[in-house]
Amino acid sequence: MNILKIAINELVGMFIDDGALALLTLALIIAVGFSVKWGLLGGSIGAGILIVGCLLILAESVARAARRKFMHR
Repeated sequence: MNILKIAINELVGMFIDDGALALLTLALIIAVGFSVKWGLLGGSIGAGILIVGCLLILAESVARAARRKFMHR
């Protein structure tokens, strides 16, 4: 059973290395998509929010990875 768990983790790791990065980005896309569709945001505002949001999520992910790297030293 342990081998199966390791194999599944490795398979998922090939596509998604940082689960938090993937989940936050997906949540942002869904939230902005529905907001634009329902008319709460305009298309240009939604696009701007996506760009800024993705950059913030990426910056947070890089900072988290750097903290982990320096904590293991």
